[in-house]
Amino acid sequence: MTVHHLSTPLSEEDVRGLRAGDIVYLSGIIVTARDAAHRRMIEYIERGEPLPIDLRGLAIYHCGPVVRRKNSEWEIVAAGPTTSARMELYEATIIEKLGVRMIIGKGGMGARTAEACRRHGAVYTVFTGGAAVLAAEAVEKVERVEWLDLGVPEALWVLRVRDFGPLLVAIDSHGRNLIEETLLRARERREAALSIARKAIEG
Repeated sequence: MTVHHLSTPLSEEDVRGLRAGDIVYLSGIIVTARDAAHRRMIEYIERGEPLPIDLRGLAIYHCGPVVRRKNSEWEIVAAGPTTSARMELYEATIIEKLGVRMIIGKGGMGARTAEACRRHGAVYTVFTGGAAVLAAEAVEKVERVEWLDLGVPEALWVLRVRDFGPLLVAIDSHGRNLIEETLLRARERREAALSIARKAIEG
C-alpha cells in the first residue's frame, strides 16, 4: 500500500500510477453528483451540450451533502458518501465522455465502470461511510452550485478540498477491483465451509 497526495486536475499519468489498495488524499476541486445529476449529465452528453462545469481531470463524489447558508455563502455541514452502485448505469459513459479521472463513493461499482477505468485511465475510490463530518472538515470552500433545481442533495456542488481522504483505491486503471476480489474470496470460503459441513454430516 502506498499513500499518495494528489491535486486536481488529475492527469492520466497520475491515475495510472495508482494501484488497488493504495490510499489517496486529494486536494483541489471535487464535484458531488448523485442519481438525478448523473441522469442529467447523460442527457447533456446525448444532446452534445457542455455541462456547466468542465469535469476533465476532476473527481465526482457520490454524495448528497448537508448544507447551510452562512451570510452570503454556502457551508458544508456533512458530506458522507452515498451508495455508488446506483450510479453504475451511467458512470462508464461519464468517464469516457467527460474525462473524469476519479470517482469517490462507497460500496463498490461493477464491471462496466471497472472497464471504463481501465480503458480511459480513471479510478474508483472508497471513502469511509459514517464519517460525514470528517469529510466536511476537508472542504475549504463551496466554489458554486449548479442544478439546484434538482434539490440540495442532488445538485452539483463544486467543492474546493484539502487532503480529502483517506480514499482507498478499490478499482484501479489496470483491471483490479478489490470489491469483486473480496466477494469472490468470500464465496470461495463459503463453498469450502459448506463442503466441509456436508462431508461431516455424511460421514
